[in-house]
Amino acid sequence: MNNRVYSITFGGIGGQGILKASEICSWAALFAGYHVKKSEVHGMSQRGGSVESHVRFGQRVYSPLVPVGGADVLLCFHPEELPRLQAFLKKEGADLSGYVEKATQAMADNPRGLNTCMVGVLSTRLPIQEEHWMKAIETVFKGKGVEENKKVFLDGRRLGQS
Repeated sequence: MNNRVYSITFGGIGGQGILKASEICSWAALFAGYHVKKSEVHGMSQRGGSVESHVRFGQRVYSPLVPVGGADVLLCFHPEELPRLQAFLKKEGADLSGYVEKATQAMADNPRGLNTCMVGVLSTRLPIQEEHWMKAIETVFKGKGVEENKKVFLDGRRLGQS
């Protein structure tokens, strides 16, 4: 394990599964042996308000907040939130928002699976083995919808590798 700290900014609006997606990522990093910090920023406390979450992991992480220009990966689920969150992305960082439309089409029969599908896309950009992502999904979903979410995650992983 190197000394690098990986930083991911998740964003969207309430009801899109932003917090669940960041929780899966946090658990996967923890299971992979990383030190993890996570922060959530809620806008309006109802469906439709701005929501963002920051996940940072590495050998040692001191702050949960991704600084402006510090995100290795930006995962924004809503196009209106993208301009606000793009400032977090490093110049050489990966903006995965281009995958949201493809994932939405892939999840047409299961729109609630969009966040897990996008976490699958995200997984292709991070040094965390698939087994740790699977264990994270089991932990986050606690028996309810675990197998369906694993399938959707793997669909997203294939999408991210294409």
